[in-house]
Amino acid sequence: MTEKEEQQAAAQQLYDYAANLMFVQKKSMREARKLLIEEGVDSKIANVIVQKLSGEKQKQANKDMMIGALFCIGGIVATIANLGYVFWGAIVFGAIQFFRGMSNNQ
Repeated sequence: MTEKEEQQAAAQQLYDYAANLMFVQKKSMREARKLLIEEGVDSKIANVIVQKLSGEKQKQANKDMMIGALFCIGGIVATIANLGYVFWGAIVFGAIQFFRGMSNNQ
């Protein structure tokens, strides 16, 4: 393995660790940054990693909110259109997805 490949592997490992902290363990940006620094990561690098992951988390939360709203509203509209069915599944799924995205957006 070349030196460049080793550096890339180390960077990926740090990124994966930070992603695990923020997405799996639900640590805040501040907590994730602090834990990265405790692991010996330079504070500027820790900031960059956490900011990048925060942006990805924001994008995913917005996507979840959009999908949830579409399902929920679609289920309500289909129910109101009197197609003979109440689309509870779509309404409930959409509401859950929307609020999940909303909670992850903070």
